[in-house]
Amino acid sequence: MGKISWSRLTFLLMLIFVLALAACGNGGSSEEETTEESTEESDTATEETEESTEESTEESEETTEESEESTEESDESADGESESAETEPKVTDFEPAFPEQTRAPEVETEAELDVEIVTEGLGVPWGMVEFDTNRLLVTQRDSAELRIVNLEDGSVSDPIEGTPEVNSEDQGGLLDVTVAPDFDESRTVFMTFSQDIEGGTVTAVGKGMLSEDETALEDFEVIFQATPAYEGTLHYGGRIIFDDDGNLFLTTGERSDDPIRERAQDLDAYLGKVIHITPDGEPVESNPFIEDEDALDGIYSYGHRNIQGVDFHPETGDLWIVEFGPQAGDELNIIEPGNNYGWPIVSYGIEYSGELINDGISEHEAQGFVEPRYYWDPTSAPSGMSFYDNDAISEWENNLFIGGLAPNYIVRVVIEDDTIVGEERLLTEEGERFRDILVTEDGALIASTDGGKIYRITEAGEGSE
Repeated sequence: MGKISWSRLTFLLMLIFVLALAACGNGGSSEEETTEESTEESDTATEETEESTEESTEESEETTEESEESTEESDESADGESESAETEPKVTDFEPAFPEQTRAPEVETEAELDVEIVTEGLGVPWGMVEFDTNRLLVTQRDSAELRIVNLEDGSVSDPIEGTPEVNSEDQGGLLDVTVAPDFDESRTVFMTFSQDIEGGTVTAVGKGMLSEDETALEDFEVIFQATPAYEGTLHYGGRIIFDDDGNLFLTTGERSDDPIRERAQDLDAYLGKVIHITPDGEPVESNPFIEDEDALDGIYSYGHRNIQGVDFHPETGDLWIVEFGPQAGDELNIIEPGNNYGWPIVSYGIEYSGELINDGISEHEAQGFVEPRYYWDPTSAPSGMSFYDNDAISEWENNLFIGGLAPNYIVRVVIEDDTIVGEERLLTEEGERFRDILVTEDGALIASTDGGKIYRITEAGEGSE
């Protein structure tokens, strides 16, 4: 290798140094340009996103405005129509047989009402009847007492002597009370109660005469027992009412338990039935199964669960009843002789466990049974009921009022041509289980509660002197 001069070496070193600096400068410039380009792309993307967001927001606002306009139009198209009185969700998936069969439109009483607690501190006032103007005979279920309540001053009598012995376990005790159509002359009082007999308990009917001093029932006797006896203590039914011929309609329960409840379908058992008897407890001769050797003569209708409300429609004269369903499916029915109302084969309710009843068959008519005129889902736990056969509150005339045990309210039912067209819930803030309902001669609506209270409801200004 030849020698290299210092001048040439110096030149080469300087050239290498310049080339190295150039290389370093080009690299730094490249990274900065890449970062700037990336930033510009990011800014562009951000701007595009913002524009997209603005467009989306504008579209959303336009959609919202259209939705609001649609809602307003919907509200305008529904103007004058009320929503259902029932605000809770359904328990079941069943569909009604006809649109008016459940969840009727909400109505509201226009008249101003006075609500007064006439008396409180009673036991469970299960049944009531006005036997004298503004004076009630009231049963006490658990204590088996019969007392007189004066609606004018709220006074309560001592227990009337001579009431029957009862089984007061669970739903048992002294139940309903009514007086004979000729009470002014005969002074005869009829009562229902749960009675111990061989084999268990039954729903029984008895009668006695109220003494002149109103302190005792004299010559009390049992006139009817809804056999067979059963050892359970639930679902006695027990409402009674006189018809225009002076005969009694009695309602019974099917005693709740499975399989005894199946006897609601049997014509050789008085369980789950409407029963038609004379004041002496004998079958009425016109009863539908009087000629059937395999049926009990007192049966009027069957296939019921637990009937705790009964009354005649003031205009049509039809017999209406309300009965407990299981979980949901409480029914309002018009009773015709010989008809089968389906329990426990069909129901618009379900078991308390949540299981379906008989595989979930709800349609009555398709199975050969009578469809209820109305049913509740969820339950209203309906008890005593009364038609408003009065004109003291004119808008209530011929409406039906039913005591609700759970939830706690009085149900007002508006009926047109046997169809339920409106429903109202009254006294919802009282927190009471409303057990029985009656309408006095002067048009006051009277309600008793399991909490031992008796309410009087009148039009404002009408109930005071």
